[in-house]
Amino acid sequence: MAQRIRKAVFPVAGLGTRFLPATKAMPKEMLTIVDRPVIQYVVDEAKKAGIEHFIFVTGRNKAVIEDHFDVQVELEQTLIQRQKLDVLEELRQDLPKAGRTSFTRQQQPLGLGHAVQCARDLVGNEPFALLLPDMIMKSPTGCLSDMMEIYHKRQGNVVALEEVPMEETHKYGVVKKGPRQNGSVEIESMIEKPAPGTAPSNLILSGRYILQPEIFDYLETQTPGSGGEIQLTDAMIKLNNDQEFSGLIFKGTTYDCGSKSGFLEANIAYGLDREDLAPQIIDHLRELVTSYDLKQAS
Repeated sequence: MAQRIRKAVFPVAGLGTRFLPATKAMPKEMLTIVDRPVIQYVVDEAKKAGIEHFIFVTGRNKAVIEDHFDVQVELEQTLIQRQKLDVLEELRQDLPKAGRTSFTRQQQPLGLGHAVQCARDLVGNEPFALLLPDMIMKSPTGCLSDMMEIYHKRQGNVVALEEVPMEETHKYGVVKKGPRQNGSVEIESMIEKPAPGTAPSNLILSGRYILQPEIFDYLETQTPGSGGEIQLTDAMIKLNNDQEFSGLIFKGTTYDCGSKSGFLEANIAYGLDREDLAPQIIDHLRELVTSYDLKQAS
């Protein structure tokens, strides 16, 4: 029987340079999609999948993330006094249970692999989930929940995959897929940012992972790779020689909220999900599109 996945790691130490000046003093993970921080959507996905312990790998100027997942006594008292109990209940539902969050520091920006390695002592000797905190993956069931089903069928390691045009594969970690089994694909090999025209497929690693603890042994000795950073994919390539990797081809919609376009698209998509906001948003979008078309035509 597969060992249960209880813990998830969220690497939130990134500087958010793609979003300057907004992220000069505000962590990119705390930028809001409608009225919820980006990180809250990712944590909610993990909770839905059964995660019990939430491990955040932070950096300087990230204390507000810790505050967000804590009780705000003054705020709660004010909501009680104003009889806004529905808002109070919603805030409380967002919080992990007491003692179920841990925070550790990545003192230097040495890459995703290094950030994961920083969580080693908190994860311990058990398999864990890893969720990239600026990737919101929207689907009815939840990407990590679907990955959990594959994990319990096949065990080993599981990654989320998405299809991209072949001409864009040089930007990502790419997999060579094997046969389909139990709703997943077997992964034969991986490569980090292949040279244009050399990718083994158009399936890229997409921000969600279930990894066995042996990954830490490879990360400990991993030399810098692409961009001079410790690359998680390089360590997974080595782990793949010893353990099986399965891939879930994600069929939902991914919003890269670390990019301006992805952030704006996510706000529109989640705004349209809201009955109290959708009519105004639709009307305004129609006006904007009409105005844009007229400008282009003139």
